[in-house]
Amino acid sequence: MTQQNQYDPFDIPWPLAQNPLVKKVVMSPLERLLGVRQCRDIYRQLPAGDSPEDFCRAALEQLQVTGEPEGEGLEPVPCQGPAIVVANHPFGAVEGLVMLEALRRMRPDTKVLANSLLERIPQLREALIGVGILGGAQGTGVNIGPLRQAIRHVRDGGLLLIFPAGEVSHLQLQRREVADPPWQVSVGALIRHCRAPVLPVYIPGRNGMVFQLAGLMHPRLRTLLLGRMLLAHKGRPVRFRGGRLIPWSRLEQCADDRERIDYLRLRSYLLGAADSVGGPLNPSTDIEPMTVISPQPTELVAAEVSRLPQGQLLVRNGPMQVWQAEAGQIPYLLLEIGRLRELTFRAVGEGTGRSFDLDRFDQDYLHLFLWHSERQELVGAYRVGCCDTLLKRFGKQGLYTHTLFKFRRRLFDAIGPALELGRSFVRPEYQKSYSPLLLLWKGIGRFVVKNPQYRVLFGPVSISRDYSDLSRRLIAGTLQAELPLPQLSRLVKPRLPFHAKARIRGCSGELARTFCGSMDQVAPLVADIEVQQKGIPVLLRHYLNLGGKLLTFNRDPQFSDVLDGLILVDLLQTDRKTIQRYMGREEAEAFFTYQRLLSSQREALCA
Repeated sequence: MTQQNQYDPFDIPWPLAQNPLVKKVVMSPLERLLGVRQCRDIYRQLPAGDSPEDFCRAALEQLQVTGEPEGEGLEPVPCQGPAIVVANHPFGAVEGLVMLEALRRMRPDTKVLANSLLERIPQLREALIGVGILGGAQGTGVNIGPLRQAIRHVRDGGLLLIFPAGEVSHLQLQRREVADPPWQVSVGALIRHCRAPVLPVYIPGRNGMVFQLAGLMHPRLRTLLLGRMLLAHKGRPVRFRGGRLIPWSRLEQCADDRERIDYLRLRSYLLGAADSVGGPLNPSTDIEPMTVISPQPTELVAAEVSRLPQGQLLVRNGPMQVWQAEAGQIPYLLLEIGRLRELTFRAVGEGTGRSFDLDRFDQDYLHLFLWHSERQELVGAYRVGCCDTLLKRFGKQGLYTHTLFKFRRRLFDAIGPALELGRSFVRPEYQKSYSPLLLLWKGIGRFVVKNPQYRVLFGPVSISRDYSDLSRRLIAGTLQAELPLPQLSRLVKPRLPFHAKARIRGCSGELARTFCGSMDQVAPLVADIEVQQKGIPVLLRHYLNLGGKLLTFNRDPQFSDVLDGLILVDLLQTDRKTIQRYMGREEAEAFFTYQRLLSSQREALCA
């Protein structure tokens, strides 16, 4: 027969409370009101002498509470060795039970840094490093010993769970939201001394309005209501989502302990991206898509490729070939391009919704396509517009980008001959390798070698609806701040402007800006937000590696409401080794020589 608890950790060690009259008239009703009596009853039903994890499990069963991991949950926690887990603190007690039970099942060496009052529960003492709740210098002095114990535990190879807020999430009037107060800088110092990897965890939810209003009257009222809040969670699950393990080498880059703990707070709250504020960039325009057309007959497509002049073969790599062609040369292949465009774009939340993706511009643009000669199939393609030629024939209306952005003619006078690139794709079967995109770009490089007057590449780069709205805001906002071209940007206006700003629940705008200053900083944040842990879109990352700059952003409701960034690449500003990779060493030098001569001629004309 299981022995039950006779010890009462809820007994208040206050002499006056032991007075029978006070106990009956004051304490008993107060305990019922605050939920202390009910918590005591639950505790007495729990087995005595259990391990911390068994105690937590039994308590959660009594409360009918389950822990529900989302995404990878706590899987990134290392199986052994020093590590720290940090989490927000939305409820006060129940999330501590859930997290401690889950972590102790994985790592029996887990300890939690928590309120020393919890040491009154014998079953938790083994897993508890108790700290005082006093603030200021007095609290710091009281907690020196426990903090040293925590550091020693981690340095000895243990796992430590911390709720860095030190108190429960509550109403923040300035931001009009319920969130943790600022995370304690002392936890940032503790992490610095431990030099261990840290796993951020986000736990969604909050306590009820009574708790929030009570806290506005006095913070201590929140503390008194924690027992009642624990009972209020009865029968409800506690969800939690772990991010990616952050190595100490990344945290070491922070300027100080305050920046370090603020960064961890951001990484934690970003995991709750669904709770972030802002709404969709544009109301969903979902329409039932049409059925994509059937593949074009292989023999007809292959025959068109075989008839192309050898002078239009740009790159050959084994069975892979990159060709350039005009629309009139490849009517069947062009339909196959339109079919595969639509299939590929739909797979990432884009696409026109039509049966194939071709428009009026395809007839006047060039097509660079990647062909697998052995399998006799199309692998990928780019659409290329020679802007000088198109502008002479059709004016600005001849450019696809003009449907997304309003251009002043002075823009093209400023950038000179340029190539508009767009509608690029690699069919899904080949996307596991970077090679197809590399070959397409070698094709673009060879095209520029043959037409060296084109030093500028530009075009729309999409951030699809496959990314969350918060990720799209973070990427777009960072690009606007980091890679502006102010002199050229004023010559371009989006037809559907993008004004939304990222607002991350639980984080101030200043905090978000601190850690979103570059795409290198934003990439791991986006990976945390996205369920598939994908980072910056591959094509966008490629343009940035070429030295691309942003002109502006536009929403495109005709293409699944993607967010299009107009990116411009000046090849003379691109790293030479990168240029040589796509053009070849000698060909790249010939291109630069041509551009130097062209520049000299312009200077002579202006003299």
